[in-house]
Amino acid sequence: MSTPRPTPPPVFAFTLIPFGTAVGYVSIAAPYWLAQQGVSLAQIGAISATSMMPHAVKFLWAPLLDIGSRRKAWFILMAVLTAALTIGLALVPAPAQHLALWTLMATLLQIAGTTSAIASDGLMASTTREGDRGKAGGWRMAGNVGGTGLLGALALWAGSRWGVPVAGVALAVVTLGSIAAALTIEEAHPLVDEAIEKAGSAIRAMGLRLAAIGRDLWATVSSRDGWTGLVICLMPVGAGALTNLFSAMAHDYQASENVVAMVNGLGGGISGALGSLVGGVVADRMNRRLAYALSGGLTALAGLAMMVAPMTPLTYAWGTLVYSFANGIAFATLAAFILEMVGHSVASATKYTVFIAIANVASNYVTALDGLASEFRGWGARGSILADAILTFVGIAVLLVMVRVNSRRDDRSAAAAML
Repeated sequence: MSTPRPTPPPVFAFTLIPFGTAVGYVSIAAPYWLAQQGVSLAQIGAISATSMMPHAVKFLWAPLLDIGSRRKAWFILMAVLTAALTIGLALVPAPAQHLALWTLMATLLQIAGTTSAIASDGLMASTTREGDRGKAGGWRMAGNVGGTGLLGALALWAGSRWGVPVAGVALAVVTLGSIAAALTIEEAHPLVDEAIEKAGSAIRAMGLRLAAIGRDLWATVSSRDGWTGLVICLMPVGAGALTNLFSAMAHDYQASENVVAMVNGLGGGISGALGSLVGGVVADRMNRRLAYALSGGLTALAGLAMMVAPMTPLTYAWGTLVYSFANGIAFATLAAFILEMVGHSVASATKYTVFIAIANVASNYVTALDGLASEFRGWGARGSILADAILTFVGIAVLLVMVRVNSRRDDRSAAAAML
């Protein structure tokens, strides 16, 4: 069997399109449309938190995609399913009157989208040349942050001109186009999968693989770096929850649909991607956990500046863009310190998914709390922004405690080694 050709890194920006479609539709376009139909910010926050829950539990099925050598088939299947669910969601009549159905379909859409990302990440790990891993990660991040914003903007733009159903079809067509990128990836397909050949059957191979992953995962999370890392991921340091609510806040700032599409979509995608590139550089030049703390603080300060400024379309525009840029830095530093923890092992992909999933839990509960805070004394959007900043600073305080716990143990270990 010949060795597959390494995959060019830019391909992995395009294989993140189904993920970007799922997240962009639900977190950027839909909140604006729901708010226009009279759904409250608190309700939108709860809906967003619920529908995004699959991102927090995707580690439950991530190991299944590591069995065998069929990640490309998984990706194609999930891309088709994402496209179909996007059209279905866009066809739900009067969503404000059928919120339960809409939330269910939005949740299924996130399951399909995030599973496609798991398959893409697995392909990236197994088909990228060793010297191109950094480039591949950079293109993957650009596809994640930038793609979500651009596809959300596309949905808003198409919806404003031809209606929501047409917007759904437009995103579905773009999503199916990502299959062309996946087809360029050469994945090794042995006549008999090595793991299955050694185990004697596919079922036994799956059991052995899951057992090995479980042991490796436990060794990591039970270590000092691992459990403190889990605590940090669970805290809302770089949750960036307001990005799920900004489009629903547009009415409070008298921002038009074009402004919403520009700053949350195209502008937000570019600013977030630039922030991610900056965060990657910062994370390689200092303690990555401290870099994450600093980026979280910057995100909170961006929100507070927006909160105290006049509630005008201009404030909405610069506030959203600055927040997205700061959160891009946080996203990159979070990914960097997680990669530092998981290392290279049999369960590297699953461990990375676990830590990212835990971080998504923080994003989900902060989104819900931010939405509820809008009803505090009628503060509206300002209440949501204030709650986001307070929760972020609480998360940073916990992170610094975890850093101190690690440093004390390192000091004791160093002292013992000198005796």
